[in-house]
Amino acid sequence: MILSPGQLDILFQALGDPTRRAILERLARGPATVTELAAPFDMALPSFLAHVRRLEATGLVTTDKSGRTRTVTLVPGAFTPVRGWLDEQRAIWEGRLDRLDDYVTRLMKARLEEDANGPRSED
Repeated sequence: MILSPGQLDILFQALGDPTRRAILERLARGPATVTELAAPFDMALPSFLAHVRRLEATGLVTTDKSGRTRTVTLVPGAFTPVRGWLDEQRAIWEGRLDRLDDYVTRLMKARLEEDANGPRSED
């Protein structure tokens, strides 16, 4: 997966805020107005809109204004770069842990064989 420089950093920064994560969790159920999204939060609307704008700037959501109502929608596939990076990291670490498990298993087997054969004489 090829990401533009800093794209992954920007996505993780956007996801690093609990308010923005809560917004995304709500939008996973479907589009919502800014008023609906802001209701559970104890903050001024301009502060809340800053979170929405940050999510929009990263490409995670889109907004559509009709009259005085702004509706926010989750962008399909917006998490693909994040998921791809996490999948790559998981594959790397699973490989490392599998190799560690193999190594420890070999050590334990060698130790058990040594114990079964009795102590070695030192000549």
